[in-house]
Parts: sequence; structure tokens; C-alpha cells
Amino acid sequence: MVEKHHNHEHNHEHDHNHSHDHDHNHGGKLQIIMYFIGLFLYVGGLFLEGTNGLIANIAFSLTIMTSGYHIVGEGIGDTIRNTKKAKKFMPNVHFLMALATAGAVLIGNFEEGALLIVIFAGAHFLEEYVDGKSKREITNLLNLNPTEARIILSDGSTKVVPVDEVNVGDTLQVLNGDQIPTDGVILNGSTSVDESSINGESIPKEKNVGDEVFGSTINGAGSFTMRVTKDSSETVFSKILQLVNQSQKSLTKTATLIQRLEPRYVTIVLLLYPLVLLAGPFIFNWSWELSLYRSMVYLISVSPCALAASAVPTTLSTISNLSRKGVLVKGGAFLSKLSDVKSISFDKTGTLTHGKPEVTNFEFDKDLDQEEMIDLVVSMEKQSNHPLATAIINKFPKRRTLNIEVTNEVGKGLSTNYDNKKYRIGKPSSFDKVSFVYKEQEKKLSMEGKTVVFIAENEQVIGYVALMDLPNEHAKKAIDYFKQVGIHTTMITGDAKLTGEAIGRQLGIDEVVANVMPEDKAEIVQEQQKKYGTTAMLGDGINDAPALVTADIGIAMGEGTDVAMDVADLVLMKNDLSKLVYAHQLSQKMDKVTWQNIWFSMFVVVTLVILNFLGKMDIALGVILHEFSTIAVILNGIRLLRTPKKFLNN
Repeated sequence: MVEKHHNHEHNHEHDHNHSHDHDHNHGGKLQIIMYFIGLFLYVGGLFLEGTNGLIANIAFSLTIMTSGYHIVGEGIGDTIRNTKKAKKFMPNVHFLMALATAGAVLIGNFEEGALLIVIFAGAHFLEEYVDGKSKREITNLLNLNPTEARIILSDGSTKVVPVDEVNVGDTLQVLNGDQIPTDGVILNGSTSVDESSINGESIPKEKNVGDEVFGSTINGAGSFTMRVTKDSSETVFSKILQLVNQSQKSLTKTATLIQRLEPRYVTIVLLLYPLVLLAGPFIFNWSWELSLYRSMVYLISVSPCALAASAVPTTLSTISNLSRKGVLVKGGAFLSKLSDVKSISFDKTGTLTHGKPEVTNFEFDKDLDQEEMIDLVVSMEKQSNHPLATAIINKFPKRRTLNIEVTNEVGKGLSTNYDNKKYRIGKPSSFDKVSFVYKEQEKKLSMEGKTVVFIAENEQVIGYVALMDLPNEHAKKAIDYFKQVGIHTTMITGDAKLTGEAIGRQLGIDEVVANVMPEDKAEIVQEQQKKYGTTAMLGDGINDAPALVTADIGIAMGEGTDVAMDVADLVLMKNDLSKLVYAHQLSQKMDKVTWQNIWFSMFVVVTLVILNFLGKMDIALGVILHEFSTIAVILNGIRLLRTPKKFLNN
């Protein structure tokens, strides 16, 4: 198995917990019940405050204990655990809130201490719901995982069994509307299949005998039998789930940096606390009571809740959006790299082109019966298994089949006797009797990168067929987009220079590297990295794997080989380059939104601190503005769950 040299960038382990990583299950039923009990006590305290201050303060104290027990517990408990684990002081945001609440109570501000807890805890329930929405969008895929299969037994009867009991080679029956249990090949029947769970394509795909079907996709109106080709744990959909789980654990560099900085940030805040407290009496001439109050507001104001939430929801929302569109990402770090990419190298066959030749031109002598000649060529090619034969048969599907005997000679091609004449189809170099017109046509078509075969009657060339592996419908637009945004595009192909350059001209690609051996692709990618910087490689075959590993971002086509998918960082589940354009656009949007959140959260912190020292801030207002900023950055991040209107309609 090929091992990626840059795995360290997305497989890092977090050796500390953060109160904002949302793994504390704030939404537990007990916490919610206790929160509302505390809220009820707080409202009761407000009513009693004017008539019985002592009972009101008891109600506020009980509010802190019921609504905020998990805030205090996580603040102190997580700080102690993380400090022991890291062997250095590792405080978190909840620790700041616990200190601010305790300080408010110590100076007799029971109501404001209770309000701080009520707002902070309530905001965190809402924050977790909003933040969790992006994760739920992704993990909803799990509900699509098939659980049962209808197996056909040796006596012809059927039995419903758990999908993990199905073995490779078993025959299954799939009824209309069923979920296809695992990957396989249709043996009998025809249908249409909704493959949106695999490739993001909403239009059902027609399936007939011999076609491949995938587990988790939904069968349409027809029913069919299929032979199982993959174990349920090795299906395309299982690999999608593995990638999804991996992507949720892997954050962008910005998100990871924020998580690492949070304990240090809180530590600096606590180290500055004595200076803030002493500045009151000695610089601002405040009373000690007012100075202590202002120092509590300071702890609330500088709490990095919004900063901590700036990147994670944004990253998860982007990954979720892309997975719905049929683009699987193995980690947020690769989305950051994709947004910064300076060069993209494309494998040609199956990536920029359809991967199989198609007839582009054909011509016969004008004095011949054109229809009869086509019937003859198709009848001859039907007795050959060459890829060019398939292309010719596909070009002329409904033709009269002639009863002829065909001989296949190495180096000479196909030959037959028909109507007392000998006919032969072969490469141009195998013919001597070629008119000037056909020689010129062959030269012109070859310059266009096309493969030409001649048809001869009694060794005199009477016509030709030209074929070419044509660019796919999305390639030209994708290349145009990348050139427009200043990304260098390179096509790497094993084809001859003429063929490669002809395709390159059609696509408008910047650079064509032809006659490339598979083992040289990785070296070409390294050259691109040195010349341009961050480089992506797009491929679909086993021979692309070394280059995919070498590139900063390896991108595999989902209809390619398992090896390419395994080593790639992004997988386009459908061979559609418009999906890569969309992924690049969304990754840039992700970076933009993340930095919007970071600057906004820091602006709010600075504003609250200034207002506090100017005497324009109290605990209640500080908590409200602080939590508002946290919810605002999360809502800004989850906008990326939706497709921005200005992006391509994918």
C-alpha cells in the first residue's frame, strides 16, 4: 500500500479537550431539565428581589447550581484533567466563566452571577444544536447503509438475510423500490437506479444486464437479479462512510491552530487578571469593589468562545456540502490546500477524456454504395474484440449484418471476401495503394490527434474511419475556470505528442507532457511543485497512485480504481470536473468565512474590553454580547451548508 508523505498534516491527535469541541453532550436530558429548573428559579428570584432579598439571593444561588453545574464541572474538571495530561496548565473557556460567576457572587452580585450562567448555558445549548447541524448533515449518510438483502437460494427460493451474511458470488434479487444491498453486476432484468448517495447525481441511471450497481443506491420501477462482486465492508458506499468519518476528525490548519491556542490564550487572560484588578484602584481611581466587578466583566469580555467556534462549524459545513454534491474530502486540511492551489496536473485518459475512442470522421469513394460499405465494415468489426471495433460498432448501432467470414492477421488487420472481392481494414502503414487524397486526409487527421484506419478493396484504399478519445463535456469549462483564476494547468499523458497536443489545444490547457511512462508521473508533479508551488494531481488509475501521493492534493475520479481512491485526498464520485471547480470555489469561500469569523470575534473582544474600562459595560450586557458573537460566527459558518448562488449550478 502506498503511504502518503503528508499524512501528518491531517492525522494529528489532539492531546487536550476543549470546552468548545462540543463533545460534552450539553444536550443531555438531565442538563436540559436542570437548566429549566434554574431558569424558573432565576425568574422567581427576580420577582422576590424587591420584597425579600435573602430568598431572592438563595434562588439566584440555586440557579447557578442547577443551570450551571455542568459549566462549572467542565470548567474545573476539564482544566484539571487536561493539565495533568499535558503536564502544564491547560484552562478552558468554561473555567473563565466559572471564575467570573464566583467573583460576582463574592461581591454580592448574585443576580448577575445567575444571569451569566443562564445566558452562557442557554447559548451553549443553542450553539451545540447549530454546530451539530453540520455534523448531522454528514452522518445522515449512515442511515443509508443497507441492512438486509434478498438472497436467491440453490432451490430458487428467496430469503431475506442481514447484508453482512452475503458473500461474493451470491445471487440476489432486488425488487422495485428496494435499496441495493451491496456492489454487484446485473444478471437479469433492467431498471433505473437513483445513485445520488454515491455520486450526488439526482437523475436516475438506466441499468441493464452486465451493468454495475452499487450498495446503498435505490432501485427504481424495475426488478433484477445481481451477482455480488464485493463484500459489504468493501463497497463504494462503505468507503464513502470511512472517508466521511475521517473527514469529521480532521480539521483545517486554522481550526487546529485555534484549538491549540485556546488554552494558552486563557492562560494569558488569567495572568493579566491581577493587573486588571490592580489597575482599577491605582490607575482609574475605582473602589476595590468596583475594580473587582470590572475584573469579572473583563473575564467575560475576553473569553474566546466566538474565536474557538470560528473554524470548526465552517469546515464541517463545507465538507457536508461537498459530500452531498458527490465530492468526498478526507480532511479539512486538504480543503485549505485546495483553496491555495497554484497548479493542477491532469491525467488524460478517463479524466479529461471519456477514456474510450469514438468515431469522429469517415469517408468512402463517392461511386460506392455508402450504406453497403458501412454494413460491411460493421459486420467485419463485429468479429473483432479490439477497442476501435467497439467504437465503430457503437457509431453505427443498427446495421444489416452480412454473412461473411473474417480473418484477423497480425500487422495486417481484418480481411474478408465479399461479392467476389477482397476487403481489408487496417492501419495506414500496412497499405501501398493509397491515393493522394487519402494520404493527405490521413496526415491532417493524425495532426488532430486522431487514429485513422483504412478500408481497402483488393488492396486499393477506398475509404477510412478516424477515431479519437474525445474530451468529456465538463473538461473544457473546468480548464477555462482554472486558467481564469490563475491556476496553471498541465495534461500528463502516455499518448504520442501529436495526440496529446491535439487534445490540449481543444481544451485550451497550458502545458502538455506526452509520451510519459507511469513511473514518471510523480517526478513531473514534483517539478510542478518546485515551479509553481502547491500542486494538485487528478487521476483515476493504479498508475496514477504515485503521483497522487506526491502531489499536495491528490484527487481521484470515483469511477476509477480503488487504489486511486484509497491514496487520494479528494474523491470526485462522478467523473465530472465541474465538481472539482465547485470544490475549489467552496474551499475559497470556506477560508474567507473562517477569517471573517476570526476578525469579527476579535473585534467583539476588543470592543467589550474598551467599553468595560470606560465604565459602559456590566456583566449582563457583556454576557449577552459575548454569546451573541459566538452564535453569529457559528451561523455564518453553517451558511456553507447551502450552495452559494453565484457558484456553478451543480
